[in-house]
Amino acid sequence: MADGSDWEPGEALRGIAELDLDRASRRGYPEAVYCEGKTAEQVGAIATEVGARGARTLFTRAGPEHAEAVLAQLPDAAHDATARLLAWPAEPPEPTGGDVLVVAAGTSDLPVATEALLVARHLGRRAEIVVDVGVAGLHRILSRLDRLRSARAIIVVAGMDGALPGVVAGLVSAPVIAVPTSVGYGAAFEGLAPLLTMLNSCAPGVAVVNINNGYGAGHLAAQIAEPHGP
Repeated sequence: MADGSDWEPGEALRGIAELDLDRASRRGYPEAVYCEGKTAEQVGAIATEVGARGARTLFTRAGPEHAEAVLAQLPDAAHDATARLLAWPAEPPEPTGGDVLVVAAGTSDLPVATEALLVARHLGRRAEIVVDVGVAGLHRILSRLDRLRSARAIIVVAGMDGALPGVVAGLVSAPVIAVPTSVGYGAAFEGLAPLLTMLNSCAPGVAVVNINNGYGAGHLAAQIAEPHGP
């Protein structure tokens, strides 16, 4: 973290970035820093400013060098290498609102599904994950009906043919957030095939985020599952 009496707020970020410090009060959720495409030095400078400001922040799509740079400045940050996500402070806020359930079609979808899970938790929701319940064995998702129907928002992460969100949406009353992944053979076109399947879902109540966008899905689910007003 920044140290020394000559330090000024924002000094570490000059010519690099400008933190959206008003986001939490404006939108109710903290800022997220997308690390991919940034150098480790740039991410480290951002982490310095985050620590100095005491601003709850998520670092998404963080590779090993990004994670090392963040942890050098914020050694108590939580780091999940599978999700490529860091969160500071490490502990999520006390959960409020409804439950979020993340459903991963296959184990290969876990990086994106875990990102969605952790984002929902760090945005203040109770969130759980169900893994390996794809359409190749429908009995697996059908055996989770009680859990599915208890959630306020459901995130369904799938590659290959991307059929699972439509199946889930036909079984529950909660909104379903579909996340296509780049998992699949050549004709999956790195996630384009499941994306198109999800956009063309016959079951109503399916919203679709971009390919591999676990962060966007977790954020939307957290908003849907917000506590009800008085």
